[in-house]
Amino acid sequence: MHKSKEDVAELFHQHFNTPAQSTPVELTNFVREKLREQYQEAGAGITGANFLIAENGNIALTENEGNGVMSTSFPKTHIVIAGIEKIIPSMKDLGFIWPILAGHGTGQKISAYNTIFTGPKRRGEEDGPEKQFIILIDNERSSMLDTNEHWQALKCIRCGACLNACPIYKVVGGYTYNTVYSGPIGSVITPFMKNFAEFGHLSTACTQCGKCEEVCPVMIPLPRLLLLNRKLTNENGGNDWRWGTGMKFFEYISSNRKRMDVTQGSLKNSAVSLTGKNLMGKNKSMPTFEELSFSRQWKIKSKNG
Repeated sequence: MHKSKEDVAELFHQHFNTPAQSTPVELTNFVREKLREQYQEAGAGITGANFLIAENGNIALTENEGNGVMSTSFPKTHIVIAGIEKIIPSMKDLGFIWPILAGHGTGQKISAYNTIFTGPKRRGEEDGPEKQFIILIDNERSSMLDTNEHWQALKCIRCGACLNACPIYKVVGGYTYNTVYSGPIGSVITPFMKNFAEFGHLSTACTQCGKCEEVCPVMIPLPRLLLLNRKLTNENGGNDWRWGTGMKFFEYISSNRKRMDVTQGSLKNSAVSLTGKNLMGKNKSMPTFEELSFSRQWKIKSKNG
């Protein structure tokens, strides 16, 4: 997470005048009491859906907080917004996928709250919405379905396992991607949902280590798809001449130790600050170079005994 518990406590103190040294438990109790009023007064509740069951029209929602249940219990209208890839054939399939989602997402045998919505409340029922609307989102998912290989990304169950395994994501965090879906799977699907010109570069944030594919429960070949995205990015003008020139210059410098050692760390840091501004997002900064490279430090240390 990009904020510590102390940072969160300070934010609550600024906006809600809670004690500046509030503990996570105290903040949780405050939020619970504050939001309960909002849930009770809301006229409509909006949720996503983990899965939509085709055989009976049921909606499956899994969570650990209880917000989804609250959003559907009090309001008179329940609005469901989900991508078309969330549709699965039957309840039997749900029984197979739900434990996989929990295990790969949070390491649980099953999530804390697993709810199946069968529609608005019926006559004689006290709880539940009076109306229910389901909005299916395509947003270029059909285009992915028509491809030879990228259709496999639509198998994703959003467990987040690839994010937890990705060495790049661990360093830069989710905000750096500047999009809803981050990590390896986000780098694959975002250019399709938005455009390759602006988001095709996400595929270059990959070392091809293969960890994402290794942990994926539905066996999406993410490294392969990321390589294909690089190809599509070049074909769709995502990498302009500045990118190509910069990469060639970087290759020239970094491929030779003597060239790497010519400049001091301060000059390297200045170059990175000019060319790589906001490269890791607004909330993170690039790591800095030491004044002397490791090899030069080692030579000095060896010489001095």
